[in-house]
Amino acid sequence: MNKNTLIGLLVIGVILFGFSWYNNKQYTEKLREQQRQDSIALANAPALPSAVDTLAAGQSGALTPADSSAQAAAPSLLGSVYDAQLKGTEEFHTLENELFRITFSNKGGRIAAVELKDYKKYNGDPLMLFTETGSRFNLNLFAPEQINTADFYFAKQAVSDTSIAYRLYADSTSYLEYRYAIRPDNYMMDMKVDLSHFKGKIAPNQPDVQVGWNIVAPQQEKGFDNENNYTTIAYKYPGETSIEELGMSTGLKEEDVTTKVQWVAFKQQFFSSIVVAQDNFSSADLKFNTFKPTDSNIKDFSASLVLPYTPATAEYNLQFYFGPNKFSVLKKYDDLEFQKLVPLGWWIIGWINRYVVIPVFDFLGSYIANFGIVILILTVLIKLIIFPLTYKSYLSTAKMRLLKPDIDKLNEKYPKKEDAMKKQQAMMQLYKAAGVNPMGGCLPLLIQFPILIAMFRFFPASIELRGKSFLWADDLSSYDSIWTFPDGFSIPFYGDHISLFALLMALSLYIVSKINYSQSAGMSNQQMPGMKFMMLYLMPILLLVWFNNYSAGLCYYYLLANIITIGQTYAFRSMVDDKKLHAQMMENTKKPVKKSKWQMRLEEMQRQQEALRKQQQQRGGRR
Repeated sequence: MNKNTLIGLLVIGVILFGFSWYNNKQYTEKLREQQRQDSIALANAPALPSAVDTLAAGQSGALTPADSSAQAAAPSLLGSVYDAQLKGTEEFHTLENELFRITFSNKGGRIAAVELKDYKKYNGDPLMLFTETGSRFNLNLFAPEQINTADFYFAKQAVSDTSIAYRLYADSTSYLEYRYAIRPDNYMMDMKVDLSHFKGKIAPNQPDVQVGWNIVAPQQEKGFDNENNYTTIAYKYPGETSIEELGMSTGLKEEDVTTKVQWVAFKQQFFSSIVVAQDNFSSADLKFNTFKPTDSNIKDFSASLVLPYTPATAEYNLQFYFGPNKFSVLKKYDDLEFQKLVPLGWWIIGWINRYVVIPVFDFLGSYIANFGIVILILTVLIKLIIFPLTYKSYLSTAKMRLLKPDIDKLNEKYPKKEDAMKKQQAMMQLYKAAGVNPMGGCLPLLIQFPILIAMFRFFPASIELRGKSFLWADDLSSYDSIWTFPDGFSIPFYGDHISLFALLMALSLYIVSKINYSQSAGMSNQQMPGMKFMMLYLMPILLLVWFNNYSAGLCYYYLLANIITIGQTYAFRSMVDDKKLHAQMMENTKKPVKKSKWQMRLEEMQRQQEALRKQQQQRGGRR
């Protein structure tokens, strides 16, 4: 940070502090004046009828007359009805369909807890997206004073098998109502915030309605770090096909979105809780904090969302999605782009996953129950598809290796630095004459790279692997462990356990690297002297440390891919006769070769360089 930046930040800080102090002072004075006027009005007003007694008749969750009389002894500026509803007993009601079980509470009229029926936590407990003690839903209103609806006990209204309503009363005829409705065989539910019977109690200068939604997300998976890598807050701008995320963090992270937002998702590795506004939120203040790995929870999510308000506003339509981050399920809500919550990768990588890997994986999974076998078949299919590229890469590398003696002769013929252009030109002529492309071994590997990354993105995000066992791995979506270190002992960056699939994957990578290095050792010894250490030792060690906490299914896939690569390499060696290949290359050198435009430009540059060098020598001789 330079001096000007530091000074700028200090100036901004002073301005913000001064504005905050002045604004707070003005607000305090205004509040005192309002309280004084309301006190005078309350003292002169006739006694209000006991609306609480009216509500109590036939409504669960309503307060008793004893509660009302207790409040009447010390009334607040909000009035006796409000005061009475600040006391009560929390009561719960449950609605459920085939997919989830939702618990509602009269405290704040909120969605208190959500359980997904088809899934369990890693330890076998019911899978709760959040619980009664870890949820809060609040509207901030001025009616006439500022109230937070989460502080009140709502009155439960009409209830059916698929719907429930809660009311917060201002008097016997004025109330705010929440209406909830679940859908059959659907992870989406509806919520309507009805202000049509409450507008007379809302202050004329009511700002936009602020919605506060907070949940504590329990840890659902075996590996805290791996789950935390995929746990964040996501949101979508209206009209966009992409989504935004706050990213991964092990601590506190927040973001203030000042433009319209269509939905906000509290996203975990395999499950999400999403709120959608039919007419969009005006802005969103998003925040999460991360628990310690020793806690049973993973994130504390918080969203402060703004709904536009005018005196004509009667109701707001919200929707909630409580369900898995399964691509095929989220795709059903295609107009909302929920499927973008599954991290399949960008551009061509995401394209490969969406249109190739997922359809094949789902097709195989519909017929084969063992997902270890599914991954094996998927790996073989991918290897068959890229087989021509693999063979071409091997053949190009073999040709380069066989040309090594000829390249050494050129190095001996042009040892001086000033002859670098001549040597390069001679090498390119040799390559072209022999029918060898120097990049022929790299390009096929480069083409395969998106598939490699696509698999890296697919397996940790595939909920189909969650809870599926194979061999010694009890959950292919999380790490496998053959030995856990004693309590309290952990190796930095590696973890507190040994993953056998990661260990075998690293060992197979070492063998592949050793074979490839021996194949190209003659070419790389002079050009890349540090390649041996990097290929043989550094990469396997780094991947062993990195993948020890990753999905066992991912490590298993890479292990299979390396084993198939080893088999292919030995098969290629038996198929390709080096002597015949070299003889064919030498025969090619005898044929006339048409110079390419690039080679002609290279020769022209060489002539210009040579002429310039002679001019410099002549000038030096004259001196």
